[in-house]
Amino acid sequence: MIYFEKVTREYPNGTTALKDINLHIKPKEFVTIVGTSGAGKSTLLKCIYMDDKPTHGKIFVGGVDLTNLKKSDIPYLRRKIGVVFQDYKLLPQKTIYENAAFALEAAGMPTKEIKNRVPKILQLVGLSSKAESFPNELSGGEQQRVGIARAVIGQPKILIADEPTGNLDPKNAWEIIELLLKINQYGTTVVMTTHNREIVNAIKKRVITINQGRVAKDQEIGRYAI
Repeated sequence: MIYFEKVTREYPNGTTALKDINLHIKPKEFVTIVGTSGAGKSTLLKCIYMDDKPTHGKIFVGGVDLTNLKKSDIPYLRRKIGVVFQDYKLLPQKTIYENAAFALEAAGMPTKEIKNRVPKILQLVGLSSKAESFPNELSGGEQQRVGIARAVIGQPKILIADEPTGNLDPKNAWEIIELLLKINQYGTTVVMTTHNREIVNAIKKRVITINQGRVAKDQEIGRYAI
């Protein structure tokens, strides 16, 4: 599903975020990327959905070599990848329904299909009753649920979650993790970064530890030992 082959990311200021990364994430896996701040976790995720590019090496996603991907093909790649951010990135002037529908509208999906999908995805994330609310009327946990709804409504093969619980209290954080685990059970590959040791150690999924841009540890059922 996702291959990194000797991937290095160097920046013009001399910073090296990733160093010779070799990595294979299989379809339907739930993988947590851990490491200290600045270790290279977010850069690794950004390279998967092409918000950043490696300086050296190759990345394959779903059999597609991202190294040679044309700029015009990036939107098609991103339709296969849902992305959830720590700060939600919702559109404040749109309702929850409209936020969830926005990606489908942008992709040119017929209105009939959008009207079919949105209620189902809002039910999945437990927000059916909030469809006509606006983001500022929701709690942080609810806003993150909208972010997840928007990320998976296009039925992506891969869901990227960059610190999805970083702004949440423990109760809401666990609810978000349970939702991500449910989505993974439906067959979506989930790749998540987090600093939350309790979550990592409780879910008993694969853990990849990044240290100074390198894969320091890769455990099939891992613990956050940093």
